[in-house]
Amino acid sequence: MLHLIRKDGLEELIECDSAGTHGYHVGEPADSRMRKHAQIRGYDLPSRSRKLHPESDFPYYDWILVMDDRNYQDVMGLDSSREYASKIRRMTDFCQTMKVNEVPDPYYGGDAGFELVIDILEDACAGLMETLKAQ
Repeated sequence: MLHLIRKDGLEELIECDSAGTHGYHVGEPADSRMRKHAQIRGYDLPSRSRKLHPESDFPYYDWILVMDDRNYQDVMGLDSSREYASKIRRMTDFCQTMKVNEVPDPYYGGDAGFELVIDILEDACAGLMETLKAQ
């Protein structure tokens, strides 16, 4: 998504960040295998892992996008009042060509899993960018 934001010169209008529901790898860069596969396609993954902070992230961001059903349930659970439920969406909701319900976790698989994740995210990010531009 950062690649698309920069390509379209929208850095001043769109802020994109990444956070997880658990703090296992706080401060660490993305998995080295994901960085390798992203770099092959020309993407830089500069973010460092951080944990989602509902008290500050929910009101700040327009959307909270999750990768899979487990994260969707976890994030919805962090919004006990349901005040921000309309902001919580699945990333795959924005896929234009791929028919998938979630972005799989490639951590325990091989190269093909990381490539699949990038394929899904390229599709979803393109759809998300079109949605944002339409707004």
